[in-house]
Amino acid sequence: MSDKNIAQEKLDRVRHSVSHVMAQAVTRLFPGTKVAIGPSIENGFYYDFDLPNPITAEDLPRIEEEMKRIIDSRQDFVRVAVSREEALKRFAAEPFKIELIQELPPDEEISIYENRDAGGKTLWADLCRGPHVQNTREINSAAFKLRNIAGAYWRGDEKQPMLTRIYGTAWENPKDLKAHLSFLEEVEKRDHRRVGKELDLYSIHEEAGAGLIYWHPNGGRMRVAIEDFWRKEHYRNGYEILYTPHIGKSWLWETSGHLGFYKGNMYSPMEIDKQDYIIKPMNCPFHIMISKNRGRSYRDLPLRWAELGTVYRYERSGVLHGLLRVRGFTQDDAHIFCTPDQIEGEIREVLRFSLWIWQVFGFTDIKAYLATKPADSVGEQSRWDQALESLRNAVTAEGLAYEIDEGGGAFYGPKIDLKIKDALGREWQMTTIQFDFNEPERFDMTFVDADGKQKRPYMVHRALLGSLERFFGVLIEHFGGAFPVWIAPEQIAVIPVAEGFNDYAKKVAAELRARSRESGCDLRVSTELDDSRLNAKIRDCQNRKIPYMLVVGQREADEGTVSIRLRDGKLRNEAQLPPMKIAEFADYAVKKVETRDLEL
Repeated sequence: MSDKNIAQEKLDRVRHSVSHVMAQAVTRLFPGTKVAIGPSIENGFYYDFDLPNPITAEDLPRIEEEMKRIIDSRQDFVRVAVSREEALKRFAAEPFKIELIQELPPDEEISIYENRDAGGKTLWADLCRGPHVQNTREINSAAFKLRNIAGAYWRGDEKQPMLTRIYGTAWENPKDLKAHLSFLEEVEKRDHRRVGKELDLYSIHEEAGAGLIYWHPNGGRMRVAIEDFWRKEHYRNGYEILYTPHIGKSWLWETSGHLGFYKGNMYSPMEIDKQDYIIKPMNCPFHIMISKNRGRSYRDLPLRWAELGTVYRYERSGVLHGLLRVRGFTQDDAHIFCTPDQIEGEIREVLRFSLWIWQVFGFTDIKAYLATKPADSVGEQSRWDQALESLRNAVTAEGLAYEIDEGGGAFYGPKIDLKIKDALGREWQMTTIQFDFNEPERFDMTFVDADGKQKRPYMVHRALLGSLERFFGVLIEHFGGAFPVWIAPEQIAVIPVAEGFNDYAKKVAAELRARSRESGCDLRVSTELDDSRLNAKIRDCQNRKIPYMLVVGQREADEGTVSIRLRDGKLRNEAQLPPMKIAEFADYAVKKVETRDLEL
């Protein structure tokens, strides 16, 4: 085991132990509390409780103080193996523990971890596999923090009781804790729900339908810019773009197999003309129908068909999360139909295209995960092995680092998932490239090969950005709302130093629009003509994260120039970005947009 893994294992033991200390503190402070589960998780821990009365974030400091007293008392963590009968007896007053014990296999050893004082007296105990530290002295009482309170259904089931979950974080030393809390502060500042509201990008109206996104004009500007770029690059890379219906007869998804595997995430059928129709949860059956519209020859292949297709999938209300987990979303979907000889080359091309697109948006730290056959799947093992090898060869040929995701494939074939790291080092699963030898057979797809015989095409499912909603959420948090010029909802603000220069500000804006329109770029320019003070206008534009603020006054009006201020509040010096003629700045900004430059 590497030193890194050893250190992580030690930290996991500490965090698991702190969760027990927290549970001990909560049961002391709130008599009658029933305990559920309390594992260590990435960067921390949590514990679920059934409390006699609700608690709030204001109670967390009190719980922390009690935890510190427990840690300072130097309690031992002692593992005790017990029989099923003994375990049931010891936890007779804990209904969640009883349920867990009764579900254990009859021959499985049951372990309890006891917190004991120096005299060996048991002060608290929990049903647990461990491991834990040996003594609370191994926990640094200045290196943990309780973070927040949330609701959580017992075992994630909405039909079960709602419990109170307390989240915390624990580290080896106060320095690491401070660094992590600073990171969390930055995460909170970049939260797409917060930034989306501040920049007026989108909204969600629970009263009108949970998990559904309303795009505002600013968000619409961004979406159009990205969709236009997406379409243009797909055409350049040999794709054709499709548009398909939002509903279809249920037999489409019965035939594809999705109804059998994903019924729980599909909305109930609606009856039309005495037949069941389903609002589409995926686009692939429709693309297959188009491919079957006429006979295909090997000369027609590959077919690369893409669609920005809006689909609807049921997600439980408890897991909905801003733009990242929704019920209605637009997939940047594509399907490739090709011959067996073409498959490996096509997958390589999809990988190349995907990596290039991500680089354009500023994501360069990318890792591949090769997902293998899940327990619930279709198709012969030999075909899975062959498909997996093709995917592996493509990843290797592109020089991508990859890991095996055992059992993570789709029911119809193995897949490659690309995970990106954002500006804060967080990993997001985005692109997926899925091999499918199921649907071509189920829909009886064929092509005429060079030998004149009917053969099955191979099929690849590909979502590059994943979905526009989730991609926007990641993009917002990656840039913290300070987007590159080409996708910023507001690109340029012209700010007069006083009311007397409003007419010149209007002239500047009009010339910028006209000049950019000639190039086919059409810069997004606003004029700040209200009666606020200059500093207030600049501050407002900075809060709106507008890339360029053009400050104009007497000198600029006399010289036909603009003074350029950046959204970070700095006025660049002469060597960097001096005052420019209006046309000169227009050309400068247009070039930034056309080259999709990430820097100002």
